[in-house]
Amino acid sequence: MLKTKQKVYLRSLAMKEKAKFQIGKNGLDENLFIDVYSYLLKHEIVKISVLETCDCEKEDIINFFTREIDGVEIEFIQHIGRVYIFYMPSKKAKNPIELPKK
Repeated sequence: MLKTKQKVYLRSLAMKEKAKFQIGKNGLDENLFIDVYSYLLKHEIVKISVLETCDCEKEDIINFFTREIDGVEIEFIQHIGRVYIFYMPSKKAKNPIELPKK
């Protein structure tokens, strides 16, 4: 579980990035999850945008991506409008994110 200061730091990192994935009329499927998970293994943070053609509810999107895999949990950071941010610490990341301690 991330602390508030850590989430604020992750939000600031994500604001500089563009959305890497889009959820459209096909909605949520396992292939999308696998792609997002693979991305998180390399980059630790991902920004996902939801198109207007998607019928998914906010809670469905959050519950779909927040899972525990191999003892590591994917955490929901924030959503603004139709953009969602998720974080997962990874030992395989190219440039690991150092979270504030306090």
